[in-house]
Amino acid sequence: MPGAALVRPSLAVLVALALTGCSGGGDDTPGPQEPALALAAALDGGLQDGEMDGLAFVDSSVTDVEADWSDTTEGLGDLVPTVAVSGVAETEDEPVEGVETAAATLDWSWDVAGKPWTYTTTVPMRLPETDDAGSGTWELQWSRTVVEPSLREATTLALTPVAARRGEVLGGDGEALVTDRLVTRVGIDRTQVPAARAAASARALAALVDVAPGPYAERVEEAGDAAFVEALVLRTEDVPPPVGPGVAEIDGARLISDRLPLAPTREFAAPILGTVGEVTAEMVEEDPEAYAPGDVAGLSGLQARYDDVLRGTDGAVLSAVAPDGRERRLVRVADQDGDPLRTTLDEDLQLLAEEVLADVGPASALVALRPSDGAVLAAASGPGAEGLNVATYGQYAPGSTFKIVSSLALLRGGLTPTSTVPCTPTVTVDGRVFENYDDYPAGSLGRVPLRTAVAQSCNTAMIAERDRAGADGVATAAAALGLGVDRDLGFPSYFGQVGTPGSETGRAATMIGQGEVLASPMAMAAVVGSVQQGARVTPRLLPDVEVDTDAGDEQPLTSTEAEQLRGMLRAVVTEGSGSSLADLSGPPVIAKTGTAEFEDGGELRTRAWMVAAQGDLAVAVLVAEGSSGSGTAGPLLEAFLRTAG
Repeated sequence: MPGAALVRPSLAVLVALALTGCSGGGDDTPGPQEPALALAAALDGGLQDGEMDGLAFVDSSVTDVEADWSDTTEGLGDLVPTVAVSGVAETEDEPVEGVETAAATLDWSWDVAGKPWTYTTTVPMRLPETDDAGSGTWELQWSRTVVEPSLREATTLALTPVAARRGEVLGGDGEALVTDRLVTRVGIDRTQVPAARAAASARALAALVDVAPGPYAERVEEAGDAAFVEALVLRTEDVPPPVGPGVAEIDGARLISDRLPLAPTREFAAPILGTVGEVTAEMVEEDPEAYAPGDVAGLSGLQARYDDVLRGTDGAVLSAVAPDGRERRLVRVADQDGDPLRTTLDEDLQLLAEEVLADVGPASALVALRPSDGAVLAAASGPGAEGLNVATYGQYAPGSTFKIVSSLALLRGGLTPTSTVPCTPTVTVDGRVFENYDDYPAGSLGRVPLRTAVAQSCNTAMIAERDRAGADGVATAAAALGLGVDRDLGFPSYFGQVGTPGSETGRAATMIGQGEVLASPMAMAAVVGSVQQGARVTPRLLPDVEVDTDAGDEQPLTSTEAEQLRGMLRAVVTEGSGSSLADLSGPPVIAKTGTAEFEDGGELRTRAWMVAAQGDLAVAVLVAEGSSGSGTAGPLLEAFLRTAG
């Protein structure tokens, strides 16, 4: 039960309190108070540990009382009550002549699932006739009504946690993306297998379900005789056909049905949504007020970041249990379900994005967003990402897709789409030779319009015109398109960097999206989406998280600039490297391909990019290692747009 630190109280403490509060009379004659106080003082400390040696009970031994207390409260686990003596009074009825009687009233308070449960009980006391020396020993009348007034002999207390239902993660249409789904737990039930055979059964089961046999067998051997030792959990629909019959042949092996909060598929936005499971020892140590061993919580991604919202509050039922097992409820604290977490994800588009990337070997990502409001509709990281969030947090040189930014900087530097620029085979900057890609069309070399240089992705033209951008022109243009301005979106997000190059070669590399320039697929989707929308687009995945959309927007994109950029990016489709998108049905498509070089073990390799927008949809695709933007990323983006449309 989250948030409860649980410790069983010491009966000896309440006994000492009762003894301390009893007095024999109102005159100066020595009464029972002094020996009671002396007794309490003598047992101070020892009684705190439940050691009742020296206490006297009516018709009961210390050992009997300690055992009865333990039996009564064992079912409460480590629940802690607060007990205080509110009064001690002499009683009028004295069933035995010469025996003084009294009763102590105890105030009890238990923290049951965060709610106080309070009541009082009475402890009868007696002081037999004193001897000639005037001494005597108070005795306590023990019964289970001392613990709870309605308890009877052999009735015990039991606490049953009531788990709260975890809040769902919702998609953009309000439908549940992450909700309770059927799973099957596969493991060894130690109650169903002799201890001598437990390890052999564990190894057989491990081989059946493909887990490491040695460590699993060790866990099974170390578990208690009543434990169920889980080997793995599978979605029920994913349990391989041989597992059922195989489990039936293994002593102690069992399949247990359960429900867990899961997305539609195992891969569905997994690096972003995260996972839910049993809390780790580190989580308990770091936040013992929130977590206790055995709790279920978010372990990664949005599930972890918003665990306090999604988790809810567990409830509990505290009952009196009769010897025949019948339970009588004493108190119930209702559980409170967790709140849902709203996202903008579109289930169909997310599944489509993951299907498109399913066979891509290198790390890859596809991000789709809605330019009109920035809603992230899909953010898929391919299997080659190995669980990393490449889609919204990957940091890669964007290559020629960054020429969207460079073009805006040149427009602001005085060029127009029809201005001619020098597209030469090579250009040398401070001794470093820059060139175009290998199969750059010869017919597009020479003095060409900026529109053509963008459509054909001419590196040398962009580099040759770098002075027009000015010292901060590229960074300012990037900010106008949503690149390089950090803000907290409520989930892991990387907006990229442009920087201020310290050399001419650095400035040259920046113009073609290399050098110090980095971006995530999400950031590049925002760039092309901003062009499509005609204003800077800020990605939004969590609609309830407030985001400063004005941050860093010192020189906003104008409608004229956006129109000019759309025209040049349309030319990429109609006459350049994005021609595969020219026949898509629906609104006109704008696009830009990109290839960025990087070194790996002394060998030059390339990253493949493509971004596009159609109607109210902007998409970016990255393959961390590919032949070219048009050849590697292009077909993936095309497949997505053709189906999404």
